[in-house]
Amino acid sequence: MLVTLLGRERTVLAQMAGISYVASFLFLTKLSIGQREVTVQKGPLFRAEGYPVSIGCNVTGHQGPSEQHFQWSVYLLTNPTQEVQIISTKDAAFSYAVYTQRVRSGDIYVERVQGNSVLLHISKLQMKDAGEYECHTPNTDEKYYGSYSAKTNLVVIPDTLSATMSSQTLGKEEGEPLALTCEASKATAQHTHLSVTWYLTQDGGGSQATEIISLSKDFILVPGPFYTERFAASDVQLNKLGPTSFRLSIERLQYSDQGQLFCEATEWIQDPDENWMFITKKQTDQTTLRIQPAVKDFQVNITADSLFAEGKPLELVCLVVGSGRDPQLQGIWFFNGTEIAHIDAGGVLGLKNDYKERASQGELQVSKLGPKAFSLKIFSLGPEDEGAYRCVVAEVMKTRTGSWQVFQRKQSPDSHVHLRKPAARSVVVCTKNKQQVVWEGETLTLLCKAGGAESPLSVSWWHIPRDQTQPEFVAGMGQDGIVQLGASYGGPSYHGNTRLEKVDWATFQLEITFTAITDSGTYECRVSEKSWNQARDLSWTQKISVTVKSLVHDATEEETGVYQCEAEVYDRNSLYNNHPPRASAISHPLRIAVTLPESKLKVNSRSQVQELSINSNTDIECSILSRSNGNLQLAIIWYFSPISTNASWLKILEMDQTNVIKTGDEFHTPQRKQKFHTEKVSQDLFQLHILNVEDSDRGKYHCAVEEWLLSTNGTWYKLGEKKSGLTELKLKPTGSKVRVSKVYWTENVTEHREVAIRCSLESVGSPAALYSVMWYSNRENSGGKMLVHLQHDGLLEYGEEGLRRHLHCYRSSPTDFVLKLHQVEMEDAGMYWCRVAEWQLHGHPSKWINQASDESQRMMLTVLPSEPTLPSRICSSAPLLYFLFICPFVLLLLLLISLLCLYWKARKLSTLHSSTQKEKALWVDLKEAGGVTANRREDEEEDEGD
Repeated sequence: MLVTLLGRERTVLAQMAGISYVASFLFLTKLSIGQREVTVQKGPLFRAEGYPVSIGCNVTGHQGPSEQHFQWSVYLLTNPTQEVQIISTKDAAFSYAVYTQRVRSGDIYVERVQGNSVLLHISKLQMKDAGEYECHTPNTDEKYYGSYSAKTNLVVIPDTLSATMSSQTLGKEEGEPLALTCEASKATAQHTHLSVTWYLTQDGGGSQATEIISLSKDFILVPGPFYTERFAASDVQLNKLGPTSFRLSIERLQYSDQGQLFCEATEWIQDPDENWMFITKKQTDQTTLRIQPAVKDFQVNITADSLFAEGKPLELVCLVVGSGRDPQLQGIWFFNGTEIAHIDAGGVLGLKNDYKERASQGELQVSKLGPKAFSLKIFSLGPEDEGAYRCVVAEVMKTRTGSWQVFQRKQSPDSHVHLRKPAARSVVVCTKNKQQVVWEGETLTLLCKAGGAESPLSVSWWHIPRDQTQPEFVAGMGQDGIVQLGASYGGPSYHGNTRLEKVDWATFQLEITFTAITDSGTYECRVSEKSWNQARDLSWTQKISVTVKSLVHDATEEETGVYQCEAEVYDRNSLYNNHPPRASAISHPLRIAVTLPESKLKVNSRSQVQELSINSNTDIECSILSRSNGNLQLAIIWYFSPISTNASWLKILEMDQTNVIKTGDEFHTPQRKQKFHTEKVSQDLFQLHILNVEDSDRGKYHCAVEEWLLSTNGTWYKLGEKKSGLTELKLKPTGSKVRVSKVYWTENVTEHREVAIRCSLESVGSPAALYSVMWYSNRENSGGKMLVHLQHDGLLEYGEEGLRRHLHCYRSSPTDFVLKLHQVEMEDAGMYWCRVAEWQLHGHPSKWINQASDESQRMMLTVLPSEPTLPSRICSSAPLLYFLFICPFVLLLLLLISLLCLYWKARKLSTLHSSTQKEKALWVDLKEAGGVTANRREDEEEDEGD
């Protein structure tokens, strides 16, 4: 591409130079009427080998036609006196043999600028082209007068210019600086100037190169048109570091700077006419620059403004919270998972399907309210607008080619729109005798009663026969009382046995006399009311199931047994007198045995292999070859066995004998519910549709068909079961190969401790790929089950909600995944393994697809019981626990008793001491009293003696 670009630039510059030469000739030549004068560009002209040259020639003062002819010759340095003819505008055979081929190939040609001036172009000079070039004009005048030729010298010099820069690939983040240096040098003997220009190409180099900045031959810095503002802000600079070094500096990279950068050096020389001409030009190798955009995370939410009533407006606003300043955002609206509208960052609106027609009729409007807000407005809500709305916002950057590059994409949660129903009427459907089972030939009377305020009502009755899904119209009555019967119920075969009557303003009675077996099924009553402020009538429905039993009696297992009848003979009057029978007799016993019919079910057992491209859709068939006669129903169960060691069969979907769809335990996630669905194509053909096939869908599939019989008492009996052949689903190689390390791993961990189990990739694939990991375990006393799923977008999904606190899964490095178990219990012992899947974007619009996966080896985790501590021993011993609990109370009681005893003894001693003191005091008193008495006696005796 660069070589082609260089050649094209050479041609254009050469042509422009030639025009400038002619302009200078026209300006400098002196006009002399009647005197012919031929002038050529003044020499010597210095040009480099391998590059172009353009030499101008002009004639003035001539007579004859205005368009003159020119002939070019050269006197080569090897023979200066020998004229060698090159090319002529008049004679195609003018060229000598040495120039014939170069003239024919277009390497040498003459360009007529005006009638009297031309340019001689030599596209690629050779060293032997040096010499004296002569321009001659044949005479068209009446006589020879003036000059008819002119000469100039051309010097061919070697190409000495070089421009070098090592080829490399750089990864930068937006906002980081960049510095690149190229070396440009020349060794030309003549005085020449250099100019240096830095260029950027994008989209793999297939687009036009964009000029970043250049240092001209006059040493002036000139920014490219897209870099003028950044140059003025000193964000983009070009510095000359030395005689040959030129450095490009960008202070803050932008995402638009991504691409291939190269440097171009041009050598210029000044001709004698003082015009500067380039003589050589060289480009360096490219440096590939990849820029990771500095994206700020954001969230997307939807707000709704509506009464959610039919006929009322609805406006949904998609708001972006976060992101950077002045982001470039595009919004996409989805309804029930299908794109309905999008607005790109430039404001261009695109509508899908009938939404385009609704918008043109003024019923719908999609707009951008602001830099971070998108609006979806429906002016009159209808039932068709009920559902889930979602908004997806992408942050983008416009490339130089005009396309939008997506940085990140976020989607809002679903916003569900449900119309508010008007004041609902209660509708009750019942049979007249409250019995939903009648015998064949009896009359079936159904009542439909509406509640609520009195208002004109209309009614329609519908019948859904058993084993069918399409309802049949039975009868209807409008508000005006006019009755209309269905085609199957008002025909001659019914002989007027269907009648619809209005009992009161809210009660409608449907009567079917002489019922048949085909009248069994579900009856639906639809009550309608005119809505004066709505575009449609309001309606309410209710159903009831009715069974018409056949008179050719169908025995059930409950009726199995031995039957006898007894006959008694009475007189005519004995019945009134309560006399015993005159005679009686008992019949022979009759045994009734009920056996189920033999199943004749056969299913196609041929196996097959399907090899598909990733992200494609496929169908797996389950074909019934033969089935039993009678009113029998089929149940279809689809099974899947993934490509995995010890993989078991997983139930995907089941459509039971009543056509009810049930999802298998492993397929309850919204993604898998959307991926798999079954369809009954015909009575003998069922299909499993698989959308957007990815690596996790690889494996084997088969269906199991069950044949069921419904007895008259409503009991289902399974007659037989057959399995189809296996359909193996393979994916065509995509170039991706995930390899998980197969190293056998064992770990012993003590109970109540923490343990980390690791799963490693042997290599990382594409940088654009994302990875998910699923951890499984096969513990003791339980089968294998999924523990946790770290999705490719970083979300964690647990197999059981109770595992959230016990487990944690994360990615510790680009190649390592870790499962951490907190507070390990004894039941955590067992086998563990991981399955790593690679995800890449596929399709338009692109979506993440699982395109390769691999499983690790089984890893054994052994849990050891923890060593008992003193508290644990105490707590584990009931007698010791009781002893430690009761002992303090016993000791405290003994202590209290001891204290009481001491207190009692102290009181006793104190009392004894007190009595002793009293006795002592009394004894002293008595003693003193006794002494006084004795003294008195002695005194008295002395007195008596005297």
